[in-house]
Amino acid sequence: MISNWLSAVLARRNIHYGWAVVAVTFLTSLVSAASVGAPGVFMIPMEKEFGWTAAEISAALSIRLLLFGLMAPFAAALMNRYGVRNVVVSALALIVSGLVLSLLMTKVWQLILLWGFVVGFGTGMTALVLGATVATRWFVGRRGLVVGILTASMATGQLLFLPMMAQLTEHYGWRTAMLALCAMMVVAATGVLLVMRDHPADLGLRPFGDDNTKPLAPPLPSHAPILSAAFAALKEAAQYRTFWILFATFYVCGASTNGLIQTHFISLCADFSLPATGAATLLAAMGIFDFIGTIGSGWLSDRYDNRWLLFWYYGLRGLSLLFLPFTDFTFYGLSLFALFYGLDWVATVPPTVRLTAATFGAERASLFFGWIFAGHQLGAASVALAAGLSRTYLLSYLPAFFVAGALCVIAGLAALSISRDKKLVVA
Repeated sequence: MISNWLSAVLARRNIHYGWAVVAVTFLTSLVSAASVGAPGVFMIPMEKEFGWTAAEISAALSIRLLLFGLMAPFAAALMNRYGVRNVVVSALALIVSGLVLSLLMTKVWQLILLWGFVVGFGTGMTALVLGATVATRWFVGRRGLVVGILTASMATGQLLFLPMMAQLTEHYGWRTAMLALCAMMVVAATGVLLVMRDHPADLGLRPFGDDNTKPLAPPLPSHAPILSAAFAALKEAAQYRTFWILFATFYVCGASTNGLIQTHFISLCADFSLPATGAATLLAAMGIFDFIGTIGSGWLSDRYDNRWLLFWYYGLRGLSLLFLPFTDFTFYGLSLFALFYGLDWVATVPPTVRLTAATFGAERASLFFGWIFAGHQLGAASVALAAGLSRTYLLSYLPAFFVAGALCVIAGLAALSISRDKKLVVA
């Protein structure tokens, strides 16, 4: 297999194969996340072509965001039973199927079925829980950095491709942009098939940073029913206050990123006469700043108190959202917002993953983080819908931005209530 050959080549250069797994996971997260962010570009063209309202389109997108999160704990259980590679390839195939079929849709219910349910299920299996699983299985040292890199790929993918999507949509229509997105996913699926392995022990390796010399045998796959494994983790996690704090703060994280900015920022800018291409370019700039900020957050989370990191991240994000309506949507004001908000887009993920692993143990962290990420997407779905309703019935997105900013400030304060260094379960 190519993975065996590549592992030997990397070993001769003193490079752990885990970094190859990180690379292919990075690519997968990047392109699957693009399918989450792309519909923000397509909202206005669809309103014009089909006569659908912002509230109707937002309903479909909110279902997609909701399933993007609710699938996470079940995706973790599926990966434990059937393997990461099999689950990821199946998920990418499901996303491509939903996007290709959506080229033929003409009714709102078809949008809800394909973009809401089909793409929602597929992207949910390649969401942040994939990065958390790879980081906890393949790395002991540099785990926070790896989480930062893979989280950055997910968030950056949602934003980086938007200018290209906007350009293709403007010149050739949204269907051409959709086909380009499908082609990128086929490339990612090929990379997963060739490079991804489920555990370091599959190649006779130990996780990066593990000092033991005897290779571990690959763990036996879990044969517990998927539903019972996922809900058993939720039942256990619900007993701990730390879980609910992380769940609630991540709810706010999703509300203030995927649900609000990713879904509605382009439409918001259109209300202030900023073209879709310009707004998409600003979102791409946020994606670049996010890439820097999230990797930096991973580095910081390996070295500093993660509770205080969350306090600063949520607090600064809240202030930037409260500042946005006062920028007058000028080039200078929006550029300043893109810088500060972009650096903080999902910088909250590495400290949240580390706090989860410290609380419940590294081996089971992906299952528990899956439920915390479900909270993230509950927030995203609710605000995606609420902001669409605000635009349709109040004729303005601004109330949603003020509410999201205030929630971020509250979340920052809540993070400080997590007990310092308290390990509820030893890893």
